[in-house]
Amino acid sequence: MQQQLTPSDGRYPTGPCRSTAHLIGKGRPYFVAADTVGLRAAHGRSTAGRTFVPGADPIDSRSEIIDFVRCSYLGLDNHPVIVAGAIAAIEAKRSTHRSCARTLLDLDLLRELEDTLSNMFCARVLAFSSGVLANMGAMRILALGQLTGGRRPVVVFDRLAHISLAYHKPVVADETRVETIAHNDIGALERLCRENPVVAYVCDGVYSVGGHSPIKELRQLQERYGLFLYIDDAHGLSVVGCQGEGFARSQFPKVLGDRIIIAASLANGFGASGGMLMLGSSDHEAIFRQYSVDYAPVAPNLAAIGAALGSCKIHRSPELSQRQARLAQRIDLFDRRVVTAEQGNSLSIRMIAIGSEANATAVARGLLDAGFYTSVTFVPTAAQGRAGIRVCITAEHEARDIERLCDCILEQVAETTGKPYPLR
Repeated sequence: MQQQLTPSDGRYPTGPCRSTAHLIGKGRPYFVAADTVGLRAAHGRSTAGRTFVPGADPIDSRSEIIDFVRCSYLGLDNHPVIVAGAIAAIEAKRSTHRSCARTLLDLDLLRELEDTLSNMFCARVLAFSSGVLANMGAMRILALGQLTGGRRPVVVFDRLAHISLAYHKPVVADETRVETIAHNDIGALERLCRENPVVAYVCDGVYSVGGHSPIKELRQLQERYGLFLYIDDAHGLSVVGCQGEGFARSQFPKVLGDRIIIAASLANGFGASGGMLMLGSSDHEAIFRQYSVDYAPVAPNLAAIGAALGSCKIHRSPELSQRQARLAQRIDLFDRRVVTAEQGNSLSIRMIAIGSEANATAVARGLLDAGFYTSVTFVPTAAQGRAGIRVCITAEHEARDIERLCDCILEQVAETTGKPYPLR
């Protein structure tokens, strides 16, 4: 099923491109319920590995919770090399940032980071303060046709594309036609490619609610119709590839080409801070350096740059493959105990399908009481009546903790719903 919006037709504030009021109305009761039982906005202090102690009382008076919500899939977010890199960058420049547009004065360390990432990932890499800003700067440029030979494309969004992409539909619709198709609906995408001379598809590589894009089929459409691909691989970077190039980049040729952009986070699996775009064209690189509204004025701060350079060292060392192997073992252990739709893939996110929002909240609270912090998902992340529990597995989790979590999931689901998991 497709949703369409054409430029400047006046519908987008209430139409399919912008439904914030609708989603707030639908989601508010579930957010309130989750807040009330302490499942959101938790605070505390990280301790060893993937554990933290919630609250602000003295550490000795608080019990440890095992964290399955953070997206540091390789456990690099507190790696000493990354922390040391952040400190060294600040000390070297005696500053935290430069208050100057990059089009006028660029930091040498920032260019070093971009050059290093470009060599690692065989692309022209631009670094941003965050993945959100990278996407925001790209969407309007894409809509204007600057990346497709001056011809404005029909921009097609996957229905589950991350909010940092989907939020910009109205901006895109000011310039060109927007379509939204069902998740991974290759048939619908091919029909649009046949019917329109230029099409750009916006999707995630690895989805934050589990699963991934069918890259092989997307490449076939690209070869057949010239489809432009914009893939946000925030949850795929680092966990796949000999230098951590990610789920999406690892499935494209060494020469990326001028019909694709891969966005990614330098947080998550990479363990540092910031975001980036992988480009395959020098012309595209020049356009972004000159005209991206979020590239020029908002450069990453020095701590973020130093941390990312530290992570690059790890990504170019044998330690990366060791951590990837440990992560794969942890994922396999989980999959042997709990059935999910993601079973068998090498990616870190697993979704426990519950259905009822009230039941999902109750299961998540039961897991928290047992010492496991997971994410309860509902509207707008999941469709109404299809709530669930998201589990982020990392290389830092101990095998015994994953086994205990699996036991607890099965117990809590059965106790809450009166049925054994998986629910039918």
